[in-house]
Amino acid sequence: MHKIRITKQFDFEAAHALEGYFGKCKDIHGHSYHLRITVSGSVDPAKPKVEDGMVMDFTDLKKIVKKEIIDQFDHMLILKDDSRFRGIESQNERVQYVPYQPTCENLLLDMVSRIQNNMPEGVNLHSAFLRETPRSYAEWFAADQL
Repeated sequence: MHKIRITKQFDFEAAHALEGYFGKCKDIHGHSYHLRITVSGSVDPAKPKVEDGMVMDFTDLKKIVKKEIIDQFDHMLILKDDSRFRGIESQNERVQYVPYQPTCENLLLDMVSRIQNNMPEGVNLHSAFLRETPRSYAEWFAADQL
């Protein structure tokens, strides 16, 4: 048995606003997000089944991320539940309210939770990376949580 990590990358567009913040990010603005998910598991090259040579099928990882992240956040306006923009959904149906300040860090924590809740047995989320701008990103590592 060998421990292996695999990574899949995703891109999506979203807008947000930060409540109570006094910089430019207080107002609605958008980002081209880049998400990178790395999972780990064991492979056994000596076993005959194709699946024994995979940590996880990349297609299965894609399905999880698409359902839990992309379908929920792509081309959405992400706002805190108590946003001063509440009600904008009457003019824009693509609004996603969340119970937290939609910073890059908090969005990543939400995404990590959603992905972890859908990992198959024997596969663990190793790390997650969310880029908000070409030079700004948040990272999460399972090892840091121990």
